[in-house]
Amino acid sequence: MTALVRDPIPLPSRPGGPPPAALPAGGAASLALRPVLDPARRPARVIAVFPTAVYLELRGDREPRVVAVVTSDAVRLPNAVVIAAARRDRPFRRVREGAEAWVGDGRAEAEGLHVKVRRWWDPVPALGSLSRAALARGVRSVENSLAAAGMTGGGLAGHPDPLQLADRCAAGDLAGAVEAAERIVGLGPGLTPSGDDILSGLLVSLRLVGGALREGGTAGWLADWLGAAVTADAGTRTTALAATLLHCANEGGAGAEVAAVLRCVAGHESSAPAVRRLLAVGHTSGADLAWGVLAGCRATLALAGRATGESRAAS
Repeated sequence: MTALVRDPIPLPSRPGGPPPAALPAGGAASLALRPVLDPARRPARVIAVFPTAVYLELRGDREPRVVAVVTSDAVRLPNAVVIAAARRDRPFRRVREGAEAWVGDGRAEAEGLHVKVRRWWDPVPALGSLSRAALARGVRSVENSLAAAGMTGGGLAGHPDPLQLADRCAAGDLAGAVEAAERIVGLGPGLTPSGDDILSGLLVSLRLVGGALREGGTAGWLADWLGAAVTADAGTRTTALAATLLHCANEGGAGAEVAAVLRCVAGHESSAPAVRRLLAVGHTSGADLAWGVLAGCRATLALAGRATGESRAAS
């Protein structure tokens, strides 16, 4: 990938908008963004600018609505285009919040930002095949690492609904799980409220761990219903970024830090370093995501055990 230059040089005008103020930089884009990056350019706007990330919101209701352009050392969200420049290079110093932007034709552009997609990466981690015994070992390892790292309850600590959501999922109570999930959509402050981070972690673990487990069909079924419920009107109940992340999670898309913890659950990585990286995400986002991932893994294990017991009883 090509890094952004420090001193942008104006480019010739292009149809449909003002000229970008920087030379093209190469980016590696999540496959989740293909539906919005491959088609013709569409108008967007810059909804937030940080030293490590710029968020572009597309007009219309099609998801993903938010494209994250991030530095190489930023949190890698499942809707990200990653550029080679690091935070110290200050690649977004000329990008203004509220400015017009464009996404499409393999590019993400705004004044001070011109990124062309050079390659793609898959936000859905491959977990392979899991037995119940291997999943139980992986869950214990992550639990121990979270305890050793001093994980707290996250942004909704003490709130009854996340606990009820976890209990209803583990019990296979679809109606109760959906009711609890719908109550925490958009709950909490910030660009990604705590309730949405919990739901994203829960959805992605139910879908991916359930898909890797031989007896995980019930977890996948639960993910289908929960995902449909929380994404149906997420665009009107939470922030644009959080709604996009819920849609990504519903498709199995995970940020790099979440994906690493899921690989730990599957026994492919050591859990302690991955857990520390996840807990360092945001103010409470890392803890909220970890809480949701763990709840989803525990529910998958409980549902698989119940399904196996019922199968034995039937025979």
